[in-house]
Amino acid sequence: MPPHAIQHRCLVCHTVNTSIHGDGLQGQDQGRHRSISKLFKDGCNVIRQKQMPSDISSCSSSQEQHINKRALLCGVTYRKKKLRLKGPSNDVKNMKELLVKRFHFPNDQDHIRVLTVLKMKLNTEEERNPNSIPTKKNIEESLKWLVKDCKPGDSLVFYFSGHGLRQPDLIEDERDGYDETICPTDFIQEGMIPDNYINSTIVWPLKVGVTLHAIVDACHSGTILDLIYVYDREKKKWSDNSPPSKNPLRKSTSGGMAICLSACGDDQMAADTSAFRGKGINGVMTYLLAKIIRENLHITYGDLLEKMQEEIEQIKIRRCHRLLGRFFRQSIIQGPLLSSSQQFEVFSRKFTL
Repeated sequence: MPPHAIQHRCLVCHTVNTSIHGDGLQGQDQGRHRSISKLFKDGCNVIRQKQMPSDISSCSSSQEQHINKRALLCGVTYRKKKLRLKGPSNDVKNMKELLVKRFHFPNDQDHIRVLTVLKMKLNTEEERNPNSIPTKKNIEESLKWLVKDCKPGDSLVFYFSGHGLRQPDLIEDERDGYDETICPTDFIQEGMIPDNYINSTIVWPLKVGVTLHAIVDACHSGTILDLIYVYDREKKKWSDNSPPSKNPLRKSTSGGMAICLSACGDDQMAADTSAFRGKGINGVMTYLLAKIIRENLHITYGDLLEKMQEEIEQIKIRRCHRLLGRFFRQSIIQGPLLSSSQQFEVFSRKFTL
């Protein structure tokens, strides 16, 4: 081998290439040598790529695949002035931001469906889109969309901010004698959506490995999903909420997990307020939920409930000024409620969507 010569062995094809160090070459010979060396290296790289085991590339792509996440966000206001709410549209924006930035939901309409009316006077094309208005028909169809073709590993979220009401239980499947309901924007004309319908539509279809979270910021929303276990925060244990009738209706999933976080108990009222940011109206429960999760990334369900209740208690006793104190003492009597299709250790399981 001549002086200044260097041998290169390809790790893939094992070909040996002999090259001469630059000190032994002059002028055009150096340029020609660099070109030949580059061709050799490029050729070996092509061979290496062709011979790369397929399981390596498939492993890489599988790591990039994310759990399928899907969410339905409903922020409902109403045409009648006495029913009108200013908070739900802000609540939906807050919740969507939390899902995308904190829980990595894809920010597109295939994964996050939003039903809301930003203003009662519909100005933009999006607001005039009849499919984006939270009517009874649109909410019911979107609930079906949420769980359609769900698969193990899926994470589903149903969020509702608006009015909630109660009506007499006619089929005797409620322990308190009342069905809880959510109110679409057209509920006066078309009727409310009761807990029995919500349960059969988005709880029954949940297969093994599928998890649904419902977050409902509305009055009387405690057992809005009719789940069979309700967590007693004071006793720190689960209580039975199964139907009391002799021939109980089905309330269970198809093996999956349903968890509901409600703004208040079935007999309580939920509040909107402008106190948190100084401008704009927000649902108390939605604002506190998003705030606490952003500040505590690995919080458990139990700690989340405790912190939300602590914040509400602080608001009640805080004396920012006379008017604010009077408003909160009269209005905020709510406490967040957790219910589930299965019992779990609330202070061990981390809250995630």
